[in-house]
Amino acid sequence: MNKSTRMTKQRRTILRVLKGTTVHPTADWIYEQVKKEISNISLGTIYRNLNVLSEMGLIQTLDYGSTYSRYDGNTNNHYHFRCIECDRIFDLQIDIFDKLNQNIEKETAFKVLEHRLEFKGVCSNCQNKN
Repeated sequence: MNKSTRMTKQRRTILRVLKGTTVHPTADWIYEQVKKEISNISLGTIYRNLNVLSEMGLIQTLDYGSTYSRYDGNTNNHYHFRCIECDRIFDLQIDIFDKLNQNIEKETAFKVLEHRLEFKGVCSNCQNKN
């Protein structure tokens, strides 16, 4: 691990916050949580460290073309569902990830290293409100 990727106190705290939630938070939310422990941390430091943690493969950055990124501490292969009404993101644990990669490789001349897919719709909570 070189100097820029060593596990600093800030990175450890950000990583712990992300691993401890399933809400796929924004950088602002993460900043508010980390600030409780590291009172002098800046939002810029949060953004820089989120980028480093993502480059290290320790977190996922979810930026499917929205105005702001969300972050996920779960780096296992999984899909996401975004509710278009409440904007929450849910993890989908469905068993087609590897099969889809294999099908693409079988049908094409491509070697799939990873893929991202987001489903959009209305979550059950928002459906029940209507």
